[in-house]
Amino acid sequence: AHFSVELFQLEPFVADEYIERLVWRTPGGGSRGGPEAFDPKRLLEEFVNHIQELQIMDERIQRKVEKLEQQCQKEAKEFAKKVQELQKSNQVAFQHFQELDEHISYVATKVCHLGDQLEGVNTPRQRAVEAQKLMKYFNEFLDGELKSDVFTNSEKIKEAADIIQKLHLIAQELPFDRFSEVKSKIASKYHDLECQLIQEFTSAQRRGEISRMREVAAVLLHFKGYSHCVDVYIKQCQEGAYLRNDIFEDAAILCQRVNKQVGDIFSNPETVLAKLIQNVFEIKLQSFVKEQLEECRKSDAEQYLKNLYDLYTRTTNLSSKLMEFNLGTDKQTFLSKLIKSIFISYLENYIEVETGYLKSRSAMILQRYYDSKNHQKRSIGTGGIQDLKERIRQRTNLPLGPSIDTHGETFLSQEVVVNLLQETKQAFERCHRLSDPSDLPRNAFRIFTILVEFLCIEHIDYALETGLAGIPSSDSRNANLYFLDVVQQANTIFHLFDKQFNDHLMPLISDCYSILHDILRVFSLNLKSTCSQKCQTGQMKHILAAEQKKTDFKPEDENNVLIQYTNACVKVCAYVRKQVEKIKNSMDGKNVDTVLMELGVRFHRLIYEHLQQYSYSCMGGMLAICDVAEYRKCAKDFKIPMVLHLFDTLHALCNLLVVAPDNLKQVCSGEQLANLDKNILHSFVQLRADYRSARLARHFS
Repeated sequence: AHFSVELFQLEPFVADEYIERLVWRTPGGGSRGGPEAFDPKRLLEEFVNHIQELQIMDERIQRKVEKLEQQCQKEAKEFAKKVQELQKSNQVAFQHFQELDEHISYVATKVCHLGDQLEGVNTPRQRAVEAQKLMKYFNEFLDGELKSDVFTNSEKIKEAADIIQKLHLIAQELPFDRFSEVKSKIASKYHDLECQLIQEFTSAQRRGEISRMREVAAVLLHFKGYSHCVDVYIKQCQEGAYLRNDIFEDAAILCQRVNKQVGDIFSNPETVLAKLIQNVFEIKLQSFVKEQLEECRKSDAEQYLKNLYDLYTRTTNLSSKLMEFNLGTDKQTFLSKLIKSIFISYLENYIEVETGYLKSRSAMILQRYYDSKNHQKRSIGTGGIQDLKERIRQRTNLPLGPSIDTHGETFLSQEVVVNLLQETKQAFERCHRLSDPSDLPRNAFRIFTILVEFLCIEHIDYALETGLAGIPSSDSRNANLYFLDVVQQANTIFHLFDKQFNDHLMPLISDCYSILHDILRVFSLNLKSTCSQKCQTGQMKHILAAEQKKTDFKPEDENNVLIQYTNACVKVCAYVRKQVEKIKNSMDGKNVDTVLMELGVRFHRLIYEHLQQYSYSCMGGMLAICDVAEYRKCAKDFKIPMVLHLFDTLHALCNLLVVAPDNLKQVCSGEQLANLDKNILHSFVQLRADYRSARLARHFS
């Protein structure tokens, strides 16, 4: 049995391993090759004995389990019985607690009732005692001699203040004719105590005794001189507060310090703090602002505007810091009114000062530039947006006038432009800060019109006018088109101009964008393109007049023509390609297409009119077709479909110069010529050298 118990103690129990260990422990149970021979009988005998031992062990364990189960059931019954007894005890205790609670409630009700009765008796008694004391003190005033310790002992000033305040209220109800003397004595004592309390408050503030200040302020709260106490506090708070050079920083630090302290002294701290801030704004800041602005208001407009902007900005920044304090219900309106009271006299005419200074400053910048060039500026008419737009509208018919030599000077300066834009930018910033919201769009637009006047009209437009006067006439053989250099610089300047418009004016005024768009579009397209194209067209016309010969299209020897196109065509195409490239380099965006469209139409019109000046033989007509074909290749560089279509049509018209007379009607009814006016077709047929033959006229009629 002991042997079996040892085998059972191994955890966890596995039957196969249990049998294996039993076999190895039994003599004769090993393998045939072991130290002892395998003995099955002995092993069987051992198994039988072991099974018997296990059965005995099982019976013993079963008896032990039954014994433990019986013991457990017995203990469970005892525990349940004990729990029932505890529940009964708990119910009894809970019942006793309820009875005790009811008894306590009954006693408390009795105590409250008794307290109410005592209070009902004590309150009239206290009032009677208080009235008796007041009558006693009143009699002392009536007799003219104050004997009570409360009036003679300076340490009892708080009690005396309470008594005299009540006597003062009573005295106001008494008839003056009978009690005038006593009323006067009470009023005098009232005033004396009030002065003593204020003096005590002042002394406590200088000593830094916050608790004493709080006590005195609480007593003075019921006196008429309470506001004077607040005034004293505000005055003493500012003593030594303005020691730095920055009064605004000093004011902010002062208000932050008082904000932390005022709640520990006064029962209405927000009112006291608001009164302090009002005192700082209306006395200290207002005098400082007046001192800073009045000395330069009439003598130096630039410094005046800078000081006004700086002072107003610093004042509004101080106001923003004070917004975090509790100043009552509508602190935003309160602070705005304080700021307005300081700057109202300066903001009323701000925009007049601003525009006057900006005009004089802009004029000085321009004049200084022209003086540096030793240039006497010529008058080009009045300024203003409306005049500018009107002149732009009429620009296409503007006579070029006599040619002058500007020695290649464009009279455009990016330094001047940057200075003008910088002055205007500062004006916009001041306008944004200093203008009333209702006046902001109108004021901003006034500043913008000054920029247009001096930058666009007096500088850019003047440079373009001067450049126009320098364009060579059509009979000039060497045309230096430096005017396109003026256009390129003007285009760069307009980028800066447009950037300032979007960055600084648009946030202030959004409903005037169409005006600028109109100005920029008309000014930068019509002015730059039409004027330069007049010069370009004149130069092309000059090349054709100088290089084209009548014999080009009516050669003496029809059988000995060795050229593919005329020399005039070669030079014109080279010139046009150069101008197209220069236009693309000097402009951008849709401006390029607009200008090339206009140039292409003028180019086509020039060639069309030029071809109608000559008479064409058969070989000359072929050469004219070759020229037009070359012109059409040049027109492709424009990349404008309409221009290419015009030259396609012109090329088709030139076919009328060489087609056989019998085929004229068929060619005229072709796709490209069918929609043209018959007079146009006839005008080209008339250019043929053989037109006068009756046979040709008959075929065309």
